[in-house]
Amino acid sequence: MANKQQVEMQKAKTESNLGRINRRTFLSGSSVAALASVSPLSFAQISTAVDRPVITHGVQAGEVTTHSAVIWAKTDRPARMFIQYAYNPEFRQSINIAPIDVLSVTNFVGKLRLTKLLSNQTVYYRIEFANLDNLKAVSDSAVGMFKTAPTQPKNLRFAWSGDTVGQGWGIDPARGGLKTYSALLSHNLDFFINSGDTVYADNPIQESVTMADGSQWNNIITEEKLKVAETLDEFRGQWQYNLLDKNFLEFNQQVPSYYQWDDHEVVNNWSPGKNLLDDDRYTEKSISVLAARASRAFYEMTTIDYVPEEPGRIYRNIAYGPDLEIFFLDLRSYRAANSESLQEEVSPEARILGAQQLQWLKTSLKNSRATWKVIACDMPISLIVWESRVNQKIVEAVANGEPGSPKGRELEFAELLKFMAEENIHNTVWITADVHYTAAHHYDPKRAAFKNFEPFWEFVSGPLHAGGFGTRVLDGTFGPEVIFQQAPPTQNSPPSEGYQFFGLVDIDGDSKALTVRLMNCDNQELFRQELKATV
Repeated sequence: MANKQQVEMQKAKTESNLGRINRRTFLSGSSVAALASVSPLSFAQISTAVDRPVITHGVQAGEVTTHSAVIWAKTDRPARMFIQYAYNPEFRQSINIAPIDVLSVTNFVGKLRLTKLLSNQTVYYRIEFANLDNLKAVSDSAVGMFKTAPTQPKNLRFAWSGDTVGQGWGIDPARGGLKTYSALLSHNLDFFINSGDTVYADNPIQESVTMADGSQWNNIITEEKLKVAETLDEFRGQWQYNLLDKNFLEFNQQVPSYYQWDDHEVVNNWSPGKNLLDDDRYTEKSISVLAARASRAFYEMTTIDYVPEEPGRIYRNIAYGPDLEIFFLDLRSYRAANSESLQEEVSPEARILGAQQLQWLKTSLKNSRATWKVIACDMPISLIVWESRVNQKIVEAVANGEPGSPKGRELEFAELLKFMAEENIHNTVWITADVHYTAAHHYDPKRAAFKNFEPFWEFVSGPLHAGGFGTRVLDGTFGPEVIFQQAPPTQNSPPSEGYQFFGLVDIDGDSKALTVRLMNCDNQELFRQELKATV
């Protein structure tokens, strides 16, 4: 396989770095070295190296609440996963969790929800795997950290972005790899929201790409990234590829993430009506089969937790202290087939949220007691996105290109915005990614064809590491106005040109003000907007 030696070298570097953390008080190698002495299995590490499991793709945490979090790690064989956590980097008075076994059925991934955690604390966790065929053969330790949510008002900071390894731009170590994650890590985040297109399962990459200036972009190559993903293992491989990057691994060790998905986790612009019959890249023509395999890989390879009443559900809400609640939407799983979206009444053909998700969102927003309600939507509301350039009548997102009264998919959003106004639901902010540039949009009924809603902001950011693209036109149905936007001058600009973006959000625990900053991958602040809370 092309570049196989390069991949093996990258894996070796990855594995050698898994035991190191360099944030806050967890800065020195001595802290990590001290962990070996408290290992629940260290007495048994007398086997040969070949028998010892390897933690292959780092550790990560997510779904953090005031008293719980999900932690994750992957090994290379059937193994028993041992977990230990403490509230100090030296692991004094640490707590051992009952071990779990990981098998090939879960791609040798182990993830577990820690419960009964103390609020507003930095939690340090440590993971080891023991070979199920020889429990004396134990992996090296991997350590990570996260902060639990507070129960009292305090300053909060989080970031969001999306779109990773798209349009053929993979990991080029000579160009810094996925370096936006390094920029994110410098901001001492409480957590990160990955807003979708977390992988590009439909975008194979080549070993090298010739740039406009004649230089070469040299991708790390894996077998799974040489073709579109169809099998479960190929979908898993999309995630495993991204986790070869040292910036991403280091970020995951130190910052918990909440994940959404969009279309590229399956295939570009997927909906139940997606037709692959003429796409020669695919031997599996069923979009439902591909989506099911992609969903399985998504749940295995991220920290998202199963919802007992609907396993596989992505939409959910998480309260992060008294001043913040986040509502994660899913505009893929419940939509009707992409169409012209000009229906004048809500019908199954006009859905994008789906009746159940829409009702959940209305109820959850009404019941929320948080100062700020952040709605994390995987697509912008009013930017016009067509199914393809050759068919600019088939709607891929929400807006249908007609700035008059709501039609088609806009009807669900009109219903939601009207409900929020009637129920006096204030202090809502929308964040999203998807379109590969960054922007700030202000919505106001004074400019809108549809009048029954309160003004609000929508902030767009991304890509994390993918091609940059030009700006899109706004549909005027809900009265949006571009307050700021930045995009590359050319289509599919490479990450090396710097048009990679993320958003930062700060909430002041005293004043309750929420400040959004739009940033680029070089950590330059491009735009800032402070919002005062309505009491």
